[in-house]
Amino acid sequence: MSGHSHWSTIKRKKGAADAKKGAVFTRLAREIALAARQGGGDPSMNVSLELAIDRAKSSNMPKDSIERAIKRGTGEDKDGAELEEITYEGYLGRGTAAIIECVTENRNRTVADLRHILSKGGGDLASNGSVSWQFDRKAVFSIESDGRNFDKAFEAALEGGADDVTEEDGYIEIVGAAETFKSIHDHLVASKLRIEDAGLRMIPNQEVELDFDQTVAVLKVINNLEENDDVQHVYSNLKFGNEHVEAIDN
Repeated sequence: MSGHSHWSTIKRKKGAADAKKGAVFTRLAREIALAARQGGGDPSMNVSLELAIDRAKSSNMPKDSIERAIKRGTGEDKDGAELEEITYEGYLGRGTAAIIECVTENRNRTVADLRHILSKGGGDLASNGSVSWQFDRKAVFSIESDGRNFDKAFEAALEGGADDVTEEDGYIEIVGAAETFKSIHDHLVASKLRIEDAGLRMIPNQEVELDFDQTVAVLKVINNLEENDDVQHVYSNLKFGNEHVEAIDN
């Protein structure tokens, strides 16, 4: 997604968070557990866990829920079912493609849900490799712009190895190669810049532009996927803007 589209979607999701705290907390807990499993339970030594905890706190997730998710990831809590991280590829209809990252306790349930959502929108799941070649994995950071911090963010990002820094719609977006993630993060933190969101994202090599109604229709499919509890992230090659997001919200 373009920076404009990507962050307008994030803001829309944040705005809807209060209406479905339970689902949001479930998704955040799984993200924390996976980060802890992959990099250990100490956030000072695990950037992914540190960022996941920050996102949980910003959504007012209770402290004990965060600690329980960390213990689940490190194996200290044996009560929870085993989580599995799976990436699916698919078509959203109207010539658009998507990569869908999921965390699930039941692979069969997740596949059935995804097939149902996609088929209703005129799409379907695809075989591995049929879509992913259209995307590159990148380190992506978002910093809220205060009208004065762009130069500071620009300098820190470039020192960290970023390829691109843009400012649009109230946010500074930083993009770099996947392997520069920690370096960029450390430079931004050292510059005392507050990171709103960060992670390794799948960025399309080329976006697909549709007419207004078709764009909104595909966005509805993306929205339905994002509302599924097992779905963590949806990346598509659809080009869209705030006017399309607002059409769904209204």
